[in-house]
Amino acid sequence: MSIKDLNVGDAIEEQKNQVGKYQPIYYAGAGGDFNPIHIDPEFGNMVGLGGNILQGLCTMSFVAKAVVDNAGGDPEALKRIKVRFAKPVKPLDTVVVSGKVVEKSDTEAKIELSADTKNGEVNVISNAFAVVRL
Repeated sequence: MSIKDLNVGDAIEEQKNQVGKYQPIYYAGAGGDFNPIHIDPEFGNMVGLGGNILQGLCTMSFVAKAVVDNAGGDPEALKRIKVRFAKPVKPLDTVVVSGKVVEKSDTEAKIELSADTKNGEVNVISNAFAVVRL
């Protein structure tokens, strides 16, 4: 169901995204963030992260994709997105994005969003919202 068909208070379709083992390395190449906490598991262990962690912007991209998919698949429909990176995501985690419509007019809708991982980390993305063109 598209956001166009939802009312204020309705949930968007939940979306699950599997983080690949090498996703932080691929994202580092694409986004230029080669911080060792993202690409070196030994360094991540050394600084107390329990291994390497995914770049926050990559996690945000899962949230943006969920919004775009719920808006009919048109990336131009996403007008604005804001997130708070609350907890790290690790390779092989599954990121679960959920949200609900909090405002809606004839031309746009505001979606309140959050993301958790299937391994029990709640609100890896919090205080998030997106505005989409209808």
